[in-house]
Amino acid sequence: MTVTVITLLKRREGMSPQDFCAYYESNHRKIGEAVLSGYATRYVRRFLTPTDGIDQPFDYDVVMEIDFPDEATRDVCFTALGNPETLAMIVEDEERLFDRSRIRTFSVTQSASKMPPVPLAQA
Repeated sequence: MTVTVITLLKRREGMSPQDFCAYYESNHRKIGEAVLSGYATRYVRRFLTPTDGIDQPFDYDVVMEIDFPDEATRDVCFTALGNPETLAMIVEDEERLFDRSRIRTFSVTQSASKMPPVPLAQA
C-alpha cells in the first residue's frame, strides 16, 4: 500500500514566485531526488497560483508530494534524512528558498469519488 506524504511550502520573503519556482526546480529538486532515491517511488512539486490572481501572505506556494511503498520505508527514509550531514545540507538550501517557519508536513489518507464520464461537447 502506497504511503503519501505532502508538505506545504512558502517561499522566503522577498523572493518572486518565478524565482522561487526556478530555484526549486534547478537546485532544491536535485537535493530531494538525491536524498529520496532508494526510498520514494514518486516526488512531485505542485506550484500554486491563486485563481483570483492575488498573492496573499498566508498562502502557500507549493505542495510537495512524496510516495513511499509502505510506512516502514517512509520511516527509514525520515530517519536517514535526520543524519546530521544530510540535514545540514537540506536546511542550508531551504534557508535560501523557504520561510522555514511555515513548513507543514502531513500524512495523507485518500478517499476518491467515482465520477461519471464528462459528456463530449456538441459541435
